[in-house]
Amino acid sequence: MTQIADILKLADEAQQQNRDAVLATVVRTEGSAYRRAGAMMLILEDGRTVGMISGGCLEPHITKRAFWLTRDGANVQVYQTGDDIGYTDDGRAKPASEDDLLSEAKASQNEANEDWYDDLRYETDELNFGLGCNGRVHVLFERLKTAMSVLNLIRQVRTTQQPATIATLIRAGSARDSHTKNANYLPIATRLDLDAYVNSGKITSLGDSSETAQALPDNKTSMLVNTVKTLAQYPLEDKNTEYVFIEHNGESTQWLIQSVQPQIRLLICGAGDDVIPLVTMAKLQDWHVSVIDSRPRYATRLRFVQADIVMQLPLDATDELLELSDNAAVALMSHSLTQDRTRLATLLEHADRYRYIGQLGPRYRTERLIDEISATKSDPSVLETGIEKLHYPIGYKLGGDGPEALALGIIAQINAVMYGKARSTQSDIRSGATDKAVSQV
Repeated sequence: MTQIADILKLADEAQQQNRDAVLATVVRTEGSAYRRAGAMMLILEDGRTVGMISGGCLEPHITKRAFWLTRDGANVQVYQTGDDIGYTDDGRAKPASEDDLLSEAKASQNEANEDWYDDLRYETDELNFGLGCNGRVHVLFERLKTAMSVLNLIRQVRTTQQPATIATLIRAGSARDSHTKNANYLPIATRLDLDAYVNSGKITSLGDSSETAQALPDNKTSMLVNTVKTLAQYPLEDKNTEYVFIEHNGESTQWLIQSVQPQIRLLICGAGDDVIPLVTMAKLQDWHVSVIDSRPRYATRLRFVQADIVMQLPLDATDELLELSDNAAVALMSHSLTQDRTRLATLLEHADRYRYIGQLGPRYRTERLIDEISATKSDPSVLETGIEKLHYPIGYKLGGDGPEALALGIIAQINAVMYGKARSTQSDIRSGATDKAVSQV
C-alpha cells in the first residue's frame, strides 16, 4: 500500500487543524484497472489531496465530487473506463446504459454473485470515462471521522509489524434501501475486526471499544453474529482480499475481507555510497529502511536522511542484528570481508528470521565466505536453509551501470521474492538453469 505514509500524515494534520476530509478507497475492480482493492486517496476540504486510486484518470472527477457524494454518509460509486461511451450536448460523458452494464457484469460473474448486479442500476450513478481500459472501479467514499478507524488500524500494523484482518461492508441491500436509511441494514463502511472474533469471540467494529453486537438493536444483532461467523470462515491464504455475499432472513450484504499487511522492511548491512540510491528507491515504495555499519564514519544520519533507522552496530551485536532482520529483507553491502563474514555467519544460521537475504559481490567472493563460515561450524548443515535462501550476486541483472542500476536490480529482486514472483530459486541459479548474474564489486 504505497503513499499510505503521506495519507496518515495528512489525516493527522487535518484533524489537528479541525478540517474535514474524505477518504476514497478502491474496494473492488473488474477487468483492467491501474490500482487494486485497498488503494487510497485522501481529499481535504481545502483542495489538498494525496494518494491515487487510478492512473490519474479518475482523480480530478473524484476530487470535485467527494464531499457532495458523502453528504448523506459513506457510499460506494462505480466508475467505468471503457470505450463504448456517449456524450451529452455540452461534451460531458453519459452514464453507460443500464442494460449494457447488467449484461456485461453478469457475463463476467458467476451465479452466486448475480443477485448483486440486479441492484446495480440503483446503487450508483455509474460513469463511463471512455479511457479504453475496459475496466470498472468500485470506490468507497467516507468522511474522515468514519475513516480514521481504518487509518489508525493501518498505523498500528505499521508500528507493531503484526498483520490484521478486517471486513468492510460495501453493499447493504439495494441502494434504494441504503438511501432511505432502512433500519434493517448496517451502514456502508461498517468495519469488523475478524481477528478479535477468531482470537476471543468478540464481535467488534473498528473504532468501537465495546462489543458491537451488544450495542445494536435486537433486529440487527442476530444478523451481525451470523455475518461475523460466516466471514471468519474465509481464510485469505496467499491472497490479500476476498469478497463474500451473505444472505440473512432475505437481506443481502456484500463484504470485502482484507488482510492489512505491514510495510516491507529492508535491513542494509553496510553504509557505503552505493547504499544511498537503494535507500531512496526503497522509501519511494514506502518501505521501512534500516542502515547499519560497524564503522561510525559511514553510519551517520547526515548520509542517510531518508532512512528510518541509521545505526553504528558493532559486529558482536548479534541480538540487535537478528531483531532488525525479523520479517525483513536483508542486503549485505559493506564491501568489507570482515563485516560481511560476521553478519552473514549470524544470518545464515537463523534463516527463519528474515524473508530475503542477498550478498553483494561476485559469486566466487560469496562462495569463499560460505566456505570460511562453514569451516567454523561443528555441524555445517545448520547453514543449509540460509544458503538456500541467499541470493548472490544480489539483485537481478537488468542492465546499466553504477549504484542506481544496482539499486534497481536489488529492489526488483526483493519485490519479486516478497510477493512470490521470483523467477528462479538459488538452487536453479547454482545449477546453471538461469542466466548468469552480473558480477558486482
